[in-house]
Amino acid sequence: MGEIELSCRAYVKMHLHACLFPRCSVNGLLLSSGAPGGAVCVTDCVPLLHSHLSLAPITQLALTQVDVWCSQTQQRIVGYYQANACASDSSPTPCALKIADKITEQCSNAVLLMIDGGKMSAHDRVPPIVMYERKDSKWILKDKHTIMLRQWEETRLIANQMLDSGDHALLVDFDSHLDDITKDWTNQKVNNKILELASPANGNV
Repeated sequence: MGEIELSCRAYVKMHLHACLFPRCSVNGLLLSSGAPGGAVCVTDCVPLLHSHLSLAPITQLALTQVDVWCSQTQQRIVGYYQANACASDSSPTPCALKIADKITEQCSNAVLLMIDGGKMSAHDRVPPIVMYERKDSKWILKDKHTIMLRQWEETRLIANQMLDSGDHALLVDFDSHLDDITKDWTNQKVNNKILELASPANGNV
């Protein structure tokens, strides 16, 4: 596997998900609207759970629904992300490895991203992300320089702006959707807010 590119939208939503539930482990799915093959470009993500990450029935339900939605929106699942409850621990858990393995059944070059909570600050110079790739039936650590996030400074500022304004509370993960099915787990409100902050009028593009 070569480089993986993260879009502003994908990173900001991952970051907000971890910040919204700071004492919990959180996870989600990485999506791409690009064609299969070549470098992996993660264009979006779907925040999944913030409690009981290891509950297989809920995870399977979420995977099925996201898969259906992806087929309707010309997207595909290309990876998995997780932030552990212990900020200093960015190692994949058995749950993370199991779900990532399942994703590789449909996407051979799927990626596993772990959020490094210990490095999530307002002044990070590089994305606080640890990447793993599957090789010889094992998930191995990849060099951090293979993670590419164009306009990282702008992306970091947008994430901080949304935290400062309280807009991270708009984020809905699949867990919250199951508690109240009127909540939109595709997060169109959050997507629109990110787009607004990234608009040329705000100097972020």
